[in-house]
Amino acid sequence: MARFTARCAMRWSDMDAYGHVNNTAYLAYLEQARVSMFFDRYDSSFSAGTVVSHHEITYLRPVVYHPEPLRLELWVADVRAASFRVCYEIFDGETLVATASTNLVTFDFSTDRPRRLSTEEKAILAGYTDELAP
Repeated sequence: MARFTARCAMRWSDMDAYGHVNNTAYLAYLEQARVSMFFDRYDSSFSAGTVVSHHEITYLRPVVYHPEPLRLELWVADVRAASFRVCYEIFDGETLVATASTNLVTFDFSTDRPRRLSTEEKAILAGYTDELAP
């Protein structure tokens, strides 16, 4: 299946003293894109929730604020019994400016413990895989 594409607007306040988007703003862009991806196919299967266990970001080029949104391409990888990884490529226009990944753990908030992915959840995640991804 094709990657999910999200567009994330930058805020003027995302810039730092060096005149480019601060590295911490990228976490908000990742979250916004990830939430958009899951609401694209929202299903009550994920009602018990997920929690972030790890983020990794590689910054390739600085981004300076402009009104056009950044384009984020997302896909799912490494689906395991109780976790999976969302991978991202972040583009400013046609330029790849960062790559990232987020490890997510499926979680049962009533027991305060991780839980196994259901068959239905695995099927939803399979729809976001990209076999051509690096």
